[in-house]
Amino acid sequence: MARKDPTARLVEQVRLLDKAADLCKGRVDDAVVAEARRVIQQADRRLAVSGDATVVALAGATGSGKSSTFNAISGTDQATVGVRRPTTSHALACSWGDDSAEELLDWLEIPRRHALERDPSMAAALDGLVLLDLPDHDSTETAHQLEVDRLVKLVDMLVWVVDPQKYADAALHNRYLKPLAQHAEVMMVVMNQVDLLSPQQRDQCLKDLRRLLASENLERVEVMAVSAATGEGVEQLRRRLAARVADKKLAARRLAADVSAAAQALAAASGTAPAAPVSRQSVDRLNTALAEAAAVPVVTEAVGNAWRLRGALATGWPVLSWMAKFKPDPLRRLRLGQLRAGKQQSALDTGPVGRTSLPSASGVPKARVDSALRALADDASEGLTRGWADTIRAAARTNAAALPDALDRAVATTDLDLDRHRRWWHLVRVVQWLLVAAVVAGLVWLGAAFVLVYLQLPPLPRVTWWGIPAPTVLTVGGVLAGLLLAGLSRIGVEIGARRRSAQARQALNSAIRQVTREQVLAGVEGEIERYEAARTALNRIT
Repeated sequence: MARKDPTARLVEQVRLLDKAADLCKGRVDDAVVAEARRVIQQADRRLAVSGDATVVALAGATGSGKSSTFNAISGTDQATVGVRRPTTSHALACSWGDDSAEELLDWLEIPRRHALERDPSMAAALDGLVLLDLPDHDSTETAHQLEVDRLVKLVDMLVWVVDPQKYADAALHNRYLKPLAQHAEVMMVVMNQVDLLSPQQRDQCLKDLRRLLASENLERVEVMAVSAATGEGVEQLRRRLAARVADKKLAARRLAADVSAAAQALAAASGTAPAAPVSRQSVDRLNTALAEAAAVPVVTEAVGNAWRLRGALATGWPVLSWMAKFKPDPLRRLRLGQLRAGKQQSALDTGPVGRTSLPSASGVPKARVDSALRALADDASEGLTRGWADTIRAAARTNAAALPDALDRAVATTDLDLDRHRRWWHLVRVVQWLLVAAVVAGLVWLGAAFVLVYLQLPPLPRVTWWGIPAPTVLTVGGVLAGLLLAGLSRIGVEIGARRRSAQARQALNSAIRQVTREQVLAGVEGEIERYEAARTALNRIT
């Protein structure tokens, strides 16, 4: 399978890095995010200017023969060498090809530039090359060092010119080569002045240099030997540069290495471990604490007591049950149970809802809610870097101040289901009033018989049921039947009260869980999803 075009791949990498930098903003060290932004802007700008040109920079220490090598490659004497080197902190540029590199050099901020006239011997091979001679990286002038540091980040390829005496210089390796290990594909180390060495010394120096580079994860860096003074190896170096220029992909590979390095730094700062979902145990603990703070046990008990009171009024013996009217209804006292089915509202709904008369959460329930919030945030942020962990903890407490109102609203808008399941009450009430009517009829019958006897009038006809006078059956039987029916109904009311309490507890706990989802979990899970999106984007880059 053919390899994907590095430029096309680079565009995708830049897009992913841009996405990751946006996601990590405020969660990762600002300096790391800023470096990623710089790389993104650099890649965008570099691809926009002179995309076919290849910028190769010659860098090295004082006395390494860097400028002599520059002149040898270009076939000019543009670079001043030896003690006559200029004190300017700016690099020198030479470019080959018909296409102007002015825009590219403007972006690189190289004021000293020279466009070479076409030379049939080398122009075709080096067409598109922009060669830079950088100031000495070990110069005592700070401006020179700053210019080298700036251009090292911008050029497409770096050719480090060293000499047999200082090729192992710690300043070069620690400040530049080691940090640029990821850019090995776009670097080359050229040992100059090999004409001063014997063949055995040359082989030993090159072998030692390669060993040193390998120990620094730079084994892929190409090493060459040249002599700018005698011209040995210069033509080979020129051909190697020409091959790199002809490839037309060096800039994309350098930028891809920059993007990869920035992505790795961002990943290290952001974290690479997958985020674990919020545990069910933490959510249940928070729901339990919130239910206690919302006085759910108080409401469920009030539901049972309200059902008992209302059932007693509806099914009790009317002669006695009317006294229950003087007892306060537990739910109405709490200003609850006024909604009908289908009137539930979201805890985030801002519509007008009257507040309940539930007692405010005391110190203990509040402390339990705070403890549960902390436990949930700690559980959700376990294994994440400090920045992400802090934002997750903040997200868990973002709506902490609004939780009491949200809980009160959730309880107030929960349908407690007290207006249904009461048809048998109406039947019992009808029967009770019929029994009351029978008692009244019996009493009237007995009263009439007493009056007739008292007035010595003819008595009413004697009517017996089951051998007992009918008025007695109506009076005594009506009372006993009414009391018996009230007792049996009380059992049914008690069963219904317990069932209503259980169902109310379920409905209220469901409302509490909705508050948890909207006020706490939404923010926490949003941060976790943001972290995972950043981690996925960075993984796709590297």
